[in-house]
Amino acid sequence: MVFLYVFGVVTLVNCVYFFLFSKFAFSDSAPKSNLETQPVSLIVCAKNEAENLKKHIPLWLAQDYPNFDLILINDASIDDTLEVIQSFAEKDNRIQVVNVKNNEAFWANKKYALTLGIKRSKHKRLVFTDADCYPASNQWLTTMVKNFSDEKELILGYGAYKKEKGFLNKLIRFETLMTAVQYFSYAKIGSPYMGVGRNLAYTSDLYYAVNGFMSHIKVPSGDDDLFVNEAATAKNVAISTTPNSFTYSIPKTSRKAWFTQKRRHYSTAKLYKLKHRLSLGIYYIFNFLFWLLAVFILLGDFWQIGLAIILLRLIIQYIIIGKAAKKLKEQDLVPFLPFFEIFLIFIQLSIFISNVGEKNSRWK
Repeated sequence: MVFLYVFGVVTLVNCVYFFLFSKFAFSDSAPKSNLETQPVSLIVCAKNEAENLKKHIPLWLAQDYPNFDLILINDASIDDTLEVIQSFAEKDNRIQVVNVKNNEAFWANKKYALTLGIKRSKHKRLVFTDADCYPASNQWLTTMVKNFSDEKELILGYGAYKKEKGFLNKLIRFETLMTAVQYFSYAKIGSPYMGVGRNLAYTSDLYYAVNGFMSHIKVPSGDDDLFVNEAATAKNVAISTTPNSFTYSIPKTSRKAWFTQKRRHYSTAKLYKLKHRLSLGIYYIFNFLFWLLAVFILLGDFWQIGLAIILLRLIIQYIIIGKAAKKLKEQDLVPFLPFFEIFLIFIQLSIFISNVGEKNSRWK
């Protein structure tokens, strides 16, 4: 019977997190109307992205926003990235070219390249995306910028992955969905902890107020999440979750490539503020314990009560995560929520184990 009580407590903690996520799932997606069209700099850092730039620069330039420039950063590429950027710059005077060469102090460091790009900007409002990302619509820039105000200096957007066939694609999108649900929800309750560089905006004032990336300049990842973790407050963050404000990327097509990417991304979590590390850690641990204990409960004497608890938890999960998935246009993932959750728990455990003691100094 004690075992059943423990399972009940674990399930209760799970449900507390789901109710936290409901703060985002059932919130209004429409941004507060900001009719000002202040000048904006769209900043993209590219390393060996010649082919993606050929496809995506026209989409960025086609944004329906009256006053913006496009700062394209060539981060010491060895392909034709610089040539592609320069060819577009010759045809459109909105493009500014920043050509970064490697130096001994900041070898292959994206944050150093981004710093040079930010310094080139003449505008206060900065919007960021990656070279392999494309906007969901020509209203992307407008919708993101609408969220800026005198108080809101940091805008978190949704960086989705393109829907394709196969289990890996769904798993990648599920992980992206759950990450977004968490950081949007925490922002909603006044405790923002991360954002994604695929779709992010902030002011230069905020950037300089925290000395840019200096506190984590030597960490290969974290130009997005570590910056947000340091700079975000309960009052200065807004979220942008209307569908035309999304960006999309082409997901990895091999498990090894995705696993390597996730290892790099998750390596920054240990540098988050303590309260965020604890909260995220508790969420993961109690998810793991729920599914582990569920097996033993169903094999025990009180399996009927255990089954009722499991079903109640699943119903709550389907309602809340299902609503969030609909908001983020990931409805096709909903029927498989428990299966993807279990799979992702063990993937994350593998990543945690493989990251112990691992060091990496380059972003690509």
